[in-house]
Amino acid sequence: MQAPETAAGAETVARALVQARLRQQPVSAAPLEQLLAGPEDAYWVQELVAREAGWGSEVVARHWKSGGPSRSGALTHAPLPAPGIWASPADGSDFHFNFRLIEAEVALRLGREVTQEQAEALTPEEAPAWIDGMTVSIEVVDSRWTEGPRTPALLKLADLQSHGALVRGEWKPFAPRDWAQQACTVQIGAAAPQAFRGTYALADPTWLLPTWLRHVTRHGATVPRGTVVTTGTWCGMLPAQKGDRVKAVFEGIGEAEVQL
Repeated sequence: MQAPETAAGAETVARALVQARLRQQPVSAAPLEQLLAGPEDAYWVQELVAREAGWGSEVVARHWKSGGPSRSGALTHAPLPAPGIWASPADGSDFHFNFRLIEAEVALRLGREVTQEQAEALTPEEAPAWIDGMTVSIEVVDSRWTEGPRTPALLKLADLQSHGALVRGEWKPFAPRDWAQQACTVQIGAAAPQAFRGTYALADPTWLLPTWLRHVTRHGATVPRGTVVTTGTWCGMLPAQKGDRVKAVFEGIGEAEVQL
C-alpha cells in the first residue's frame, strides 16, 4: 500500500498505537482526532502498525473483519493479527485486554483465490459460490484508546476497528440459509444466555464479500484461497469481565467458546 499524501498525521497515530500495545496501556485519542483526513489514512495506520508489530510477512493477511451498521452505510475492514486468533475452545485468560466486549459472528472462508479483476466484477448474488466454509466466531472487541467504544470513527478504524481477539469454531461446509430466521445465543459468565434471531445488520453475511474483496485487492493483491473474514455482530457488543467464560451458539452452524 502506498502512503497517502497526509502520511505524517497517520504516522503519528501509528506511533501512539504501537506504544499503547507495547506498554499494554491505552492512550487518549482526543489529541489525535484531527490527524486523519479519511478512511485511507486510517487504513495506512493499520499497515504501519502491522509492520512495526511484525504480525506477518504475507502480502494479504489470512484473517479479516468486515462489516457495518447497515447496507446503506460504509463498510469498514481490518486485517487481524495472528496473535489472538484461536480455535475454540480457547483460553484467553493470559492475553492482555484493555476492554472486553463480546460480538457473536459468522466467519466465512474463501474457497478460491480472488484477483483484483475478479473482485471488481463480483456481485452479492454471485458471492456465496466463492465460499467453501462457515463457522461461529467470537470477537473480543478491545481498544488501544482510553475512550474505548466512544473513540472517533477514524481512530477506531485505525485501531483495527477495535479488534482484540477472534475465536473460531469448527468449520462447516457453506450452504445458503434463511438468515432472517437464524438464531443464536450468547452466554457470558454465570449470566443467563441471551437469545437473538435475525439480528444481523446486513441481512446476509455474504453480502459484504464484494466490498471486502475490492478493499483487500485495491492495490493489486490477490486474496489467497482459505482467507477468512468474520462478518459482524449478531448481538451488539455485550460487556464481559476477566474470568468470564463466553459461549456463542448459532443454530445449525455450531458454537465457539473462550475463557477470558
